Parts: sequence; C-alpha cells; structure tokens
Amino acid sequence: MTRPTIRSVAARAGVSKSLVSLVLQGSPKVSPERRAAVQAAVDELGYRPDPHARSLARGRTRAVGLLLDDLRNPWFVDVLDGLRPVLHGADLRPVLAEARSEPEAPRTFADLRVDGLVVIGTLPDLSGVADVARTVPTVLAGTRLDPGDPFAVDVVAGDDDAGVRLAVQHLLDLGHRRVAHVAGTGPVGALRRDAFTRALAGGGATGPVEAGPMTEDTGHRAGLALLRRDDPPTAVVAANDAVAVGVMAAAADLGLDVPARLSVVGYDDTSTAALRAVSLTSVDNAAAEVGRLAALRLLARLEDPAAPTDLQLVTPRLVVRATTAPPPARSTAGVDR
Repeated sequence: MTRPTIRSVAARAGVSKSLVSLVLQGSPKVSPERRAAVQAAVDELGYRPDPHARSLARGRTRAVGLLLDDLRNPWFVDVLDGLRPVLHGADLRPVLAEARSEPEAPRTFADLRVDGLVVIGTLPDLSGVADVARTVPTVLAGTRLDPGDPFAVDVVAGDDDAGVRLAVQHLLDLGHRRVAHVAGTGPVGALRRDAFTRALAGGGATGPVEAGPMTEDTGHRAGLALLRRDDPPTAVVAANDAVAVGVMAAAADLGLDVPARLSVVGYDDTSTAALRAVSLTSVDNAAAEVGRLAALRLLARLEDPAAPTDLQLVTPRLVVRATTAPPPARSTAGVDR
C-alpha cells in the first residue's frame, strides 16, 4: 500500500499542498472550514507527517555527530553511556564515527548537516574539527584544547590535575618515594604529566618520566625501561588504564610481583580496571558524567549559539584495588636486563 503524502491529502481535501502544510503547522491563517476538510482527509487516508522531512524543512536534521579516537578503548563506552540518553531525550539521533579510521569524519558530518558535533577523547589532529566548529555547534568531551589551538568551543572534561594528585598522594601515603610516570601525548597527556611533576615535588619524592601514545604497548615498553634502571621505581602512575596494564605486563616479564615489588595506578577507571584478574587501582574521572554534561552543554549551545564558550571540569575520585601497597622494605635494583 502506498504511503499517503501531502499531495494526496491536498487532492482529497480539494486544497493546495501549501494549505495542508499550514494546517499541519497549526497556522491560524486557515479558515475553520478548510481546516476541517484537511483534517478529515488526514484521518481518512491515515496520513502521518515524516518527522525527518519536517526537520529538514526547518533547517534541522535532528542528528548529532559523535567523533571519537578509538572504539577499542572502553573509556569511550562510558562517555557514550552518559551522553546518549540525554540526546535521545531531546529527540536527537547520535551518528558515530571513529577519527582513526575516518579522518574526514568532521567534514562528512558537516556535509550531512548535523545539528551538532561532540568530539570524545583526544584526537591526534583537531584541525578538521576547528574548520567544522565555525559553522556547527561543537563540544569537546573528555579532552582539552592545546593552548596553541586557535578556536573556541565548549569543553567538558575531568579535572586531570586533581585526579593525578589523588594518585600521587595515595602512593606517598603508602610510603613510596621513587614514583615514576608513564605519560601520554596530546593536551591531556601534558596536563597529567605536569600535575604529576608538581604533586611529586610537593611530596618530597622523585621519579623518572617515560612518554608515548596512551596504549598498552607504550606501557609495556616504558615499564621495561623504568624497571631495568639501576634505581627502579617502587610505584608507577600511568596515563590511563591501558598504559597501566602494559606496565603490569612488563613487571610480570621481569618477575616482579604487583603490588609486593611494584605498585601501579591507572587512570580513567575503565571496565578493564574493575576486572577481577586486573583489579587495578585507578582514578575514576567520571566518564559517564562527562558524557552527560557534554550532551547538556550541546543542547544549551543549540538553544543559544551566541553564548560564551564554557569549560566544565568534573571532580574525580580514586578507586583503590589490589595493585597498590606499601613499598618493599628494601627495594631490589638491577633486575635481569
């Protein structure tokens, strides 16, 4: 059966398509007689307006682009869990893309005329986002702008400085004084590295820093380098949970027990950290709350495009599990190289 259209309603009612549109929009410019005729035709034919077509006619697609760096990272799932219900509640349809495999995604979203864009996590290159943000309301969720980035957008993220201080203070309270950091790249990696350096200095402790992409491979490589030093650390603060898992694998390769010989703290408190086999002490940066607030920020931006941009920081908390303990009574240096 052919779906009824505005044209068929107009033909049944004996009026023009434009008048049918006025009736469907509730315009007061239509006489009661013609309004009744159109409504009768709508009821007889079972016509239902297409909400997507109506949105397009009003210059809205009701679609929001969600651009993230890596679908394999469970942290992104937590952000999406907070973000999607708010969008659905506002009758907005999320459209997902991965920047790593779809580098042209920002431009594709603009071509699709999405109503807004949420960038989740740290992308290797924000230039494409900057171009699109000139015309599409954009919110960064869980990442921060580099000071050199020349564009202004709303940002919702965890308070990285506070989170790293929680991790470092936990280790200092346990008695560790040689604490290393495996830092990440990008603005978030830089923020966490700077916070680590300040917190460690403030606690009268010392420790080296290794850096690289926020991956398990980076953690494994950096962990081996740190633990093979003549003065190996007794604890490591990792840039995220994936890096922390890599550090733990390096310790296992060298026959060092976690946490008896090495304490490890992750960041993001992903589902991986909570696994019983991992039981990783980690900083919970409230990823779901970041997603929820980013969605609300986007709705506010759609309501008032001219409002000043805003930075919202979410307070983190430390989740202590089985990978941290006091340092060994006498640290063993010179592990098998």
